[in-house]
Amino acid sequence: MNIKSLLLGSAAALVAVSGARAADAVVMAEPEPVDYVRVCDVYGKGFYYIPGTETCLSVGGYVRFQVNVAGDPIINFEGDDYQVASRVRARLNFDAREETELGTLRAFARLQATNTGGANNGVNIDQAYIQLGGLLMGYRDTLWSSGIGGLEDGLLTDTDLVVGDINTNQVSYTFAAGGFSATIGAEDDGTGDVVPDVHAKLVYSGAWGGAYISGVYDETFNREDLNSVTLNGVAINLFGAYPTRLQDGDNDAFALKGGVLLKDLIAPKSQLKIEGHYAFDPTIYAGITGINSVTSISASQFTTGGVPITLEWAAGAGYAQAFGKLGLAVSGQYGETFDVSLLNRRTGITTIDSGEYYAGVLNVGYQITNNFATLGEVSYKNVDFGGPVGETDQVSGFLRFQRNF
Repeated sequence: MNIKSLLLGSAAALVAVSGARAADAVVMAEPEPVDYVRVCDVYGKGFYYIPGTETCLSVGGYVRFQVNVAGDPIINFEGDDYQVASRVRARLNFDAREETELGTLRAFARLQATNTGGANNGVNIDQAYIQLGGLLMGYRDTLWSSGIGGLEDGLLTDTDLVVGDINTNQVSYTFAAGGFSATIGAEDDGTGDVVPDVHAKLVYSGAWGGAYISGVYDETFNREDLNSVTLNGVAINLFGAYPTRLQDGDNDAFALKGGVLLKDLIAPKSQLKIEGHYAFDPTIYAGITGINSVTSISASQFTTGGVPITLEWAAGAGYAQAFGKLGLAVSGQYGETFDVSLLNRRTGITTIDSGEYYAGVLNVGYQITNNFATLGEVSYKNVDFGGPVGETDQVSGFLRFQRNF
C-alpha cells in the first residue's frame, strides 16, 4: 500500500465517522419568547400580569410635601400662639387581583411613612385586606366611614369632616346587584372581649351620584370606672386631674348615618354632598376631630380642652367644582355634643350641658402638570360647652404639593 492510498483511506474513514456523529447530534430548541410586561386591562389602568401567572398587579402611590399651620390655642416652642411645620409623606399601594370560580380574589396593602418637622414617624400599614367576591377580611377604614359602591363618605374637601374616622380589623360581606349594594360587617373594637362592633350599610350609586344609609352597634364605650380608655386603637385621653366621662349612655351604643351625593346638578363637573348622623348613645363612631396641631391636621384627636367631642347629632354639606385644571371645594358642618361629666376627686362631679359644634373648610387645588398637583386648605372649628370648659375655636390649614404615580 502506497502513501496515496493510505491518505485516501484515512480521509474516507474520517468522513464516515463525522457523518455518523452528525446524525446523532442534539439539536437545541429555540427559547420561547417571554412577555415580561403584559398589560392587564381587566381591572382598569395600571395593572400588569405578574410573569408566569394570571395575577394582575398594580403598584402606585404618591410623594407629598406639605406645610402645616395650626393656630391658637396651639403654642410653639418660642411662645407664639401658632405652629408651622413641614411634612413629607411617601405612600405605596399594592393591588393584586385575579379571577377565580368564586369571584375576584384581591389583596390590597397600603404602606406609608410620614416625616413631620424632621422627625421620622416610621413606616406603618395604613390598610391591608383580602377580598374574595363580596367577602372582605383585614384592616381598613371602618365600614361606618368608608366608601361603598363608589360613594365616598365625607364632605368633599380634603379635611372632609368625617364622623368616626378610624381604621379597624374587620370582616364584612357585600352583596351587589345593579347599582345597589348591601354590606354587613363585624369589627374588632379593641376591648379584648368576644363581642365585636356590628355595622350595616345600604348604598345605591349611579351616573347621577348616589345615596346611602348606615348603622352601627358599638359594644362598649362608656366606662365610668376608668380615667382613660383606648378603643379601636384610638386613645381617649381624659381630663388629666379631672377625669371625664360621658353623662348619657351605658356600655353599648347605636348610631345611624345617611347621605346623598349629586353630580353635575348645579354645573358640569360639580358635586354636592349632604350628610348627617344621629347617635342614640355616646360612641367613638360619633367622635370628630378636635383641636389640630401641625402633626395631627386631618387626623382624629377627639378632645378639646380634655373634653371628648362626641356629637349626638350633626349635619353637613359640601360642594366641589372643577374648572379645567383648577378645583374648588367648600364644606360645613353643625351639630351638638352629648352632655359631659367632669369628675374631681375633691369636689365631686360637675355636669356640663351639651355643647354646640360647627366647622367649615375651604380647598383650592391646581393641576400643575400630569400627576403633579398643589392643594391649599383653610379650616375653622368651634366648640362651645359653656360653664367651666367654655368655648374653643381654631383656624388651621396647609399648602401641599403631591406627585402621584
